[in-house]
Amino acid sequence: MADCNDWFRTGLEHIWLPYAQMKTQPGPAPIVSTSGARLEMADGSTLIDGVGSWWTSVHGYNHPTLLKAAHEQLETMPHVMLGGLAHEQAYRLAARLAEIAPGDLYKTFFTESGSVAVEVAMKVAVQYAMNLAGERRTRFVSFKGGYHGDTFATMSVCDPEEGMHSLFSGVVPDQYVVDLPDTDDRTAVIEKLLSSHNDIAAVLVEPLIQGAGGMRMHSPETLKALREACDRHGVLLIFDEIFTGFGRTGAMFAADRAGVIPDIMCLGKALTGGITPLAATIASRKVYEAFHTDSVDHALMHGPTFTGHAIGCAVANAGLDLFETKPRLEQVNTIEAQLTERLMPLSKLPQVADVRVCGAVAAVEFADEFDVSAARSWFIERGTFIRPLGRVVYLTPAYVIEQKDLATLTGAISEFADTVR
Repeated sequence: MADCNDWFRTGLEHIWLPYAQMKTQPGPAPIVSTSGARLEMADGSTLIDGVGSWWTSVHGYNHPTLLKAAHEQLETMPHVMLGGLAHEQAYRLAARLAEIAPGDLYKTFFTESGSVAVEVAMKVAVQYAMNLAGERRTRFVSFKGGYHGDTFATMSVCDPEEGMHSLFSGVVPDQYVVDLPDTDDRTAVIEKLLSSHNDIAAVLVEPLIQGAGGMRMHSPETLKALREACDRHGVLLIFDEIFTGFGRTGAMFAADRAGVIPDIMCLGKALTGGITPLAATIASRKVYEAFHTDSVDHALMHGPTFTGHAIGCAVANAGLDLFETKPRLEQVNTIEAQLTERLMPLSKLPQVADVRVCGAVAAVEFADEFDVSAARSWFIERGTFIRPLGRVVYLTPAYVIEQKDLATLTGAISEFADTVR
């Protein structure tokens, strides 16, 4: 491997990093290898990863089952296009997702990223109304604090005032972005909204936890009220489970934990355990039947070059094998208990506004703003990689993290809380 001073310093002059003002933000930590829940830095020191590589590496880094699947598929057939051709891994994965998905979600469209999976869901929802009844329902209901991606359509359904996309107000399409009705009058609030507009194609929500918006959590009752209102008004319900899917909330899907079945569900991130890009949009039988007609105009005209990427699908199939053979959900429940025990006491501190835990997710929200970049550096100096979101310091570790490593992460957050006054 090339010397870090070579590739890092030279490359830093030319790479454009995500979510970063590169003129003012401290440089990133150079990583040379990974294993389990640990990151090895170029200087030989080790970081315990509390973020799970943006919530993807649920089985831990370098899991041999996933690596074996990738290597074998790479040697056999890295990829072939799905336009007119077929390969086993994509077809097997689609069938397996249909088996484990809630309700009658059974038809999967593969993409390369979560943002595009949501774009496909939105496109399907709009065309569904056209195919079914010739209606032009072109707008969406989404919720403040929500995040669904950085592509143009998905930016329109994110919180319009949060920092990542606020500059694009007036450029992206207008949607109905409202407060999440997680209150006793939720049914009346949702009913008023849907009954006031006849151009709504779907309601789009991150079920149980709004991830990038600060790990905000809401009740299953809110999702049940959304489901009932959508049914009354002929509006589709889309669950963005790119973050919550595959065990993060303690159930395989947040839909399972909430007991609510959407019309369309978007998956990504943990689908391949952080090994390769892959995402999926899964539609119910009712939705798909509106496209399955004799009219070519009713077809979904969408086709990313690497849709159903063979290596990604092979890794995803191996990941599902791990969920079937390893106690992943039990591990999440153990993590939830430890996070609750170690972090909930912080809610008594005057500088802490709230502490939230659900499955393998914990969030400590502080009452006042702090320097996020400085906080990231502070955590790295203490051997942890924790990446705050605004006033929220959160953990989304690998499900296989050792208890002592998780204790180090929660201890670092407790120590950090003492510095925020």
